Amino acid sequence: MRATPQRHEDDSIFFDLARSLCPECRKLLDAQVLIRDNKVFMRKRCPDHGLFEGLIYADAEMFVSAMRHNKPGSIPLQFSTEVKDGCPFDCGLCPEHKQHACLGIIEVNTACNLDCPVCFANAGPGYNLTLAEVERMLDRFVECEGTGEVVQFSGGEPSIHPEIVPMLRAAKRRPIKHVMLNTNGLRIAKDDAFLADLAEIGPTIYMQFDGLLPQTSLALRGEDLVDIKRRALDRLASVGLNAVLVAAIERGVNENEIGPLLNFGLGHPAVRGINYQPMMHTGRHPAFDPLQRVTIPDVIKAIEKQTGGQFAVQDFVPVPCCFPTCTSVTYAYVEEGKVTSLPRLLNVEDYLDYLANRTIPDLSQEVLKALEGLWSASAVPGTEMMGKMLGDACCKLDLPGLSQEFASRFFMVMVKDFMDLYTFSLKSLMKCCVEVLVPDGRMIPFCAYNTVGYREQVREQLRARTGVGR
Repeated sequence: MRATPQRHEDDSIFFDLARSLCPECRKLLDAQVLIRDNKVFMRKRCPDHGLFEGLIYADAEMFVSAMRHNKPGSIPLQFSTEVKDGCPFDCGLCPEHKQHACLGIIEVNTACNLDCPVCFANAGPGYNLTLAEVERMLDRFVECEGTGEVVQFSGGEPSIHPEIVPMLRAAKRRPIKHVMLNTNGLRIAKDDAFLADLAEIGPTIYMQFDGLLPQTSLALRGEDLVDIKRRALDRLASVGLNAVLVAAIERGVNENEIGPLLNFGLGHPAVRGINYQPMMHTGRHPAFDPLQRVTIPDVIKAIEKQTGGQFAVQDFVPVPCCFPTCTSVTYAYVEEGKVTSLPRLLNVEDYLDYLANRTIPDLSQEVLKALEGLWSASAVPGTEMMGKMLGDACCKLDLPGLSQEFASRFFMVMVKDFMDLYTFSLKSLMKCCVEVLVPDGRMIPFCAYNTVGYREQVREQLRARTGVGR
């Protein structure tokens, strides 16, 4: 007697349908968002290159919960492209985009004074933007935004650009709330005149700092830079400049440094925050297993474990201005060595729950506005504006006077993930609020710039022009 065939149960929950890209040919494909073993994966099939699967989020419960924190977008004053070929091939921004630019990035050069084996920008010979080009880009940013939130100068390594100081000054002269310099810190550690210029201009320093162990630096940057980076931070403190540490977290390299790095930042007078970024697998990066990516929940859980519960998973709330699974943030009030997260003092979850908070009575609109400013990609710790937002958020709390000294006691901890070709999703891209500004006036969402082919396109255009490549 023949056995009756038995159906088998799928090992995954079909959670969502997405639009993504083939990691080989970048063809636009349907993709399945699946939940398996309490993790979230993306699976897609290219007719030419086969099946691909990548890990999106290492905690499905946190992923689903994050969807509550999806704030309606703020539309820019002007768009720079038309809808022609459809997302993601009309960037940007085009009229289909759902959010303005909280943060505009200007990559002033491709050259760098390091040769990192994991450089997402694939830094090297290419181009230097001119001061005139940067001024036009800043003007276009203001035209699109009105008052710009944040401009960040990046590269390559922007500090080695011969006109970086006048570029920073040009940004400061315009109606832009915050100016940042994204740097590896090497020139800051060595150049007194450059440090003096920075002290006069006053940008926030967004400083690459992956860990405290030499082996981490060797693995990610190709040489031991720990001492020189600590010297750069000490010199920033000596002139009163604020820094945000930016740590790329790679599986099997520096996951064990997540907590120690946070404790180091909390104790350093120049450091006002830390931005953990799971490694972005684009550009110059060795082969990797897309099922073993570091994701936001991995970092948050490591923070809880490695700080002995000083920070907890529930202290982190998704950022609502972008797609809510892209970034999570918390703030800590630090006094006499004691650290207390803001969500333990104030119910941030209720305020930033956009599915429920319209029905919750007694929510202060002043507090809501302040929290929306703090839980934003445009938040810059240590600034006067952040001090005001913290004061407004904490106005009902039994805390010391709402002075700049009070604001300086708050420390920001952000975890920011970027999409690669295994996790790319149009749904997330269309709400991206971090844009790369390019000389032709476009503002291209960061993850599209690094995955769709825009970086290569822009670099080739600028490299080919007259006078470029110096």
